[in-house]
Amino acid sequence: MNEVEILLVEDNPRDLELTLRVLRKNNLANSVVTVSDGEQALDFVFGRGKYAGRDVTSGPKVMFLDLKLPKVDGIEVLRQVKADERTRKIPIVVVTSSAEERDRVESYHLGVNSYVVKPIEFDAFVKTIGDLGFYWVAINKPSP
Repeated sequence: MNEVEILLVEDNPRDLELTLRVLRKNNLANSVVTVSDGEQALDFVFGRGKYAGRDVTSGPKVMFLDLKLPKVDGIEVLRQVKADERTRKIPIVVVTSSAEERDRVESYHLGVNSYVVKPIEFDAFVKTIGDLGFYWVAINKPSP
């Protein structure tokens, strides 16, 4: 598998499809892996389940993480990824519909790199996702 640039963790099919369309439009969708729940996200990151044998030390460049997920919620995914020495440097951007202060505070407490509330308005959503993808894949220089 080529280097994964974006791990997109999103359970809402509409938001997932729209996000992928925006990333494709901006030529950022070549190396995107999508999962629809927190358990799949942890399996990917830690090379378990259907991702057994995946090199845990290679990427992704960034994880776009929804908080309200089935099986394992986004806060727990964030907690486990940032607690493990092998994966704590993966930049995680929470992209969520939750504007609750406690979610934002807890996310930053656990080490999230950015917290973005999904815009409801279509054009704002498209711009936000395009800007996020471009910044984290093309501009940001990750930790060695």
